[in-house]
Amino acid sequence: MESSSNRRKRNTMGKNAGEGRILVLCVDRDGDIEAKTGIKTPIIGRKENLEAAIALALKDPEEADANAMFEAVRIYDRLEQEGGIHEKLQIATISGTELGGVGADRKIVAELNDVLMKFPAKEVILVTDGIADEAVLPLIESRIPVSSVRRVVVKHSKSIEETAMLFMKYLRILWEDPRYSKIFLGLPGILLVLIGFLWAFNLLTHFWIAFLLIFGSILLIRGFGIDRLVKKLYIAVKEYSPPPFHIQIAGFTVIAGFLSIGMGIYQGITYAIGNAGEITDIGVFIEVLPRLLGWFIRGSVFLIIIGICVILIGRAIRWYFERDIRLLRTVAMIVVIAWSSQILEQTSSVLIQPTEKPLPTGLALSIFIGILLAIASFLIIFVIHRRYSDFFKGKEIEEFEEVEK
Repeated sequence: MESSSNRRKRNTMGKNAGEGRILVLCVDRDGDIEAKTGIKTPIIGRKENLEAAIALALKDPEEADANAMFEAVRIYDRLEQEGGIHEKLQIATISGTELGGVGADRKIVAELNDVLMKFPAKEVILVTDGIADEAVLPLIESRIPVSSVRRVVVKHSKSIEETAMLFMKYLRILWEDPRYSKIFLGLPGILLVLIGFLWAFNLLTHFWIAFLLIFGSILLIRGFGIDRLVKKLYIAVKEYSPPPFHIQIAGFTVIAGFLSIGMGIYQGITYAIGNAGEITDIGVFIEVLPRLLGWFIRGSVFLIIIGICVILIGRAIRWYFERDIRLLRTVAMIVVIAWSSQILEQTSSVLIQPTEKPLPTGLALSIFIGILLAIASFLIIFVIHRRYSDFFKGKEIEEFEEVEK
C-alpha cells in the first residue's frame, strides 16, 4: 500500500505542476494565417511558429500578423535566455475566422483550451497586432491570467520619397478607379463647371441655389438607386432578344384587343350620357338606370366583343404553332363569344324599350341559337381532337378525358 508521506508528496507535486509555466501567446483574430498560408492553428512550438511566420510574410509582406508572430518568437527567445531553471516556456499562435464576430471569438477560446490542455501554463504573455486587443484580452483573461500585453505596430518610413510614393499610389487609385473617381473627381468637376458657367453669364450670385439643386439631385438619384435602375434598363434594352413570331403576334393582339375594349367602354358611356335626359334626383336615376344600361350595351358591345375575339385569336395562333391542345377550346370560345354580341344586342333593345310589342322573341331566339352553337362547337372540337390527336402535344383537356372514359 502507498504510504501517507508518498501521497502527500504526490499531491504537492500536482498542486505545483502549473507553477513556473509561461505561455507566449500570439492571437490572429481575423484568421489571416489559415486563410493565406493554409496552416492550421493552434501552432505550438518555436520552430512551428517561426516557419508559419515566414510563410505568412512570404505570402503577404505587408501582413501585420507576421510581424506579431516574429515578435512572439523574439520574446520567447529572450525569456528563455533570462529565465530560471524552474521556469518552463512555450510559444503558441491561435486564430479566429475571417468573418470575425462571435464565431471568431468561439474559435479563439476553443484553440486556447487546446493549448492549455497540452501546456497548462500559469500565466500568459499576449502578443497582438494592436487592432484586436479590446476583443481578445477579455477572452484570454477569463481563462488564464495575462501578465503582459505586447502590441506590435509596424513602423513606416518617414522619408519624403516614400511618403510621396504612398501619396501617388492613392492619387492613382482616385484617378483610375471608377468607384472613387466618381465621388472625388466627378462631384468637384461638376461644381467647377457650374462656377465657370455662372461666372460667364454674370450669375455667380445664384451659385448656391444651383449647387443645392445639383447636389440634392445627385443624393436623390443615388439614394433611391435611380442610376442602377437606368443601368439595368439599358442592359435589358441592349440585350433584348425578340421572342418567336407567334408569341409576338399574341402580344400584339392583346394590346389591340385591350385598346378595342377600352374604346368600346368609352363609346358605351358616351351613348348612355347622350340618351340619359335630365336626371334631377336619385329616384329618377334609379328609374332610368335600366335604359342607361341598355344604351351602354348598345354603344359598347360591338367593340368589346371585337377586342375579346382579337385577343383569343392571337392566343389561338400561338397554340397552333405550339401544337397545344388548348387551341380547340379557344376556337370554340371565339365562336360562342362572337355570337353573344347578338344576345347582348337584343338585351339592350329590351332594356331601352321594355314595353314594346311584340314580346322579345329575338332575345329568346338568340339565346337558343347560342346554346346550339356552344354544343356544336364542343362536338366539332371533340371530333377534331380524336382525329388529329397526333398533331397536338401536352396535357389532354379534362372534358375529353371524361368523355373517352
